[in-house]
Amino acid sequence: MTLTKREHVKRGGNKPGSKPVITIVDWRIGPVSEPTSAVERTVIKDAAEIRYYRLIGDSEFTREILETDALILWHNIPVMKECLGNFTRCKVIVRNGVGYDTVDVDAAARYGIPVCNVPDYGTEEVADHAIALALAQIRQIFPLDAVAKKCAWTIPDMDKLRRLRELTFGIVGLGRIGIATALRAKSLGFKVLFYDPYLSNGVDKAIGITRITKLAELLASADILSLHCPLTEETRHLIGREELAIMKPTAYVINTARGAVIEKAAILEALRKGTIAGAGLDVIEDEPLKSPEEANTPNLIATCHAAFCSKEARIEMRSTSARIALAAVQGLPLENVVNQAQLNHSSKTVAS
Repeated sequence: MTLTKREHVKRGGNKPGSKPVITIVDWRIGPVSEPTSAVERTVIKDAAEIRYYRLIGDSEFTREILETDALILWHNIPVMKECLGNFTRCKVIVRNGVGYDTVDVDAAARYGIPVCNVPDYGTEEVADHAIALALAQIRQIFPLDAVAKKCAWTIPDMDKLRRLRELTFGIVGLGRIGIATALRAKSLGFKVLFYDPYLSNGVDKAIGITRITKLAELLASADILSLHCPLTEETRHLIGREELAIMKPTAYVINTARGAVIEKAAILEALRKGTIAGAGLDVIEDEPLKSPEEANTPNLIATCHAAFCSKEARIEMRSTSARIALAAVQGLPLENVVNQAQLNHSSKTVAS
């Protein structure tokens, strides 16, 4: 979606002769970018001053950050309603990634702040990662590796090794990444089913997979369940104890979407009890894992929220977010506005 210059809500300006400020906030626990902001500087050049911080969340935002003209946020940095009202001239918040659940987009709209994301930078990487997690479980890569490295040469459980074309790959959410994952799974020989109540008719025919209209039916059919939906109030804990109980005890769950789409306590319990055969989780509710007990859950592969990651994807993502931030401070149209409807509603409310 694009926010036009005419629709943009005016906020406080800079002092005459001063450059606008673009602020980058990275997650201190697991920073992904570097203080030099080299990629962003190749896009922004001298058009704005770039400031870089490593923080935990918006409770650590200083006056300098709250006076920024544009804010670029890395993952796990929450910006909630209480903080948003303290920005004095912020023209955009850019979530450096696909998900934007860490930002209160409704509150941002009430304060006239567009929120943008970068929805297409890591499509290939996340789809590849989902398939890699699935194959690691189906082909028992890590148990076999552990046996081999003990200088043994036996297969611990032959029955867990499966033939792909005999298996059903179930997908929840057929957006960009869901489609990319479906095509990869299909090419490997899986029977591919998907559930997405918001997708228009015909996409299944275009890519040659089967649509399922009820989540429970998909859960009961899937040998691999791969999640590719955004985190919303509707999808939070979409997969919990009841849903996991529907699945085959030989099934695997893969999550490269958002951690809280799966209830963490429920899936760890299911793995311990053998309700499902295994899980490959790149994202986990309230990540990272909190204890040795969680980390030692049987048949769990966890990969540190890394599915998006490649050298090429990071450059693309950072270049896109920098381009959006630069457009905002220059008063140009914005890409990927995720709270456009809320902004329009807020504008109408003010006008009336």
